[in-house]
Amino acid sequence: MPSSTVEQYIKIIYLQAERSRRSLVQMKELAAEMGVTPGTATSMVKHLAERGLILYVPRKGVELTDAGRSLALTMVRRHRLIETFLEQVLGYDWSEVHDDAERLEHAVSEQFVDRIDAYLGNPEFDPHGDPIPTADGAIERHETCPLSRCQPGQRVEIRRIGNTDSSVLSLMKEYQVMPGEVFTLVDSSAAGGTVSLQHDSSAAVRTIGLDLGSRIQVAVLAD
Repeated sequence: MPSSTVEQYIKIIYLQAERSRRSLVQMKELAAEMGVTPGTATSMVKHLAERGLILYVPRKGVELTDAGRSLALTMVRRHRLIETFLEQVLGYDWSEVHDDAERLEHAVSEQFVDRIDAYLGNPEFDPHGDPIPTADGAIERHETCPLSRCQPGQRVEIRRIGNTDSSVLSLMKEYQVMPGEVFTLVDSSAAGGTVSLQHDSSAAVRTIGLDLGSRIQVAVLAD
């Protein structure tokens, strides 16, 4: 049975690859996300490679094997189902669910996770819009793009918020920048580093940083 540290590394490699849309994750990115030194990360990935969970290419990065991807999807499923349970059943705010889900995902059994899944009615997405893998590792994919790459005048539906910082999520909730909400892009300024959106229903205009906009996945709506 893998340790919680092994599970966390494998999950982070999967999430980093998913976010960058590249199969190979650079060591500096992995070390930064794990909050460890590059030397510590290198020692761990060598261990993971010996266990057949990743392919390690020195000075380039790491890539999940089929076994590593299977473990990663198990952990992602646990995390996102627990987040959904915390919000829908225990009344957590969506800005509060991440940290407790991080702790619980390493402690619960597969039976427990499957019971949560059934109790919630087999949800496809977690509170932040991230797809929840099925028990057999299938995961729903939708065509999206980062908000930061959209053009003024385009109408977009918010699909995913790829940020776990509680203060950022609280602000996004206040701004109504949440999965399912529709906005029109008013302005995008590379020089100013901001993007402005107008909410379809309230007509409120919100301005956020392009860096945050790069972590918000949207679907561009037809005119």
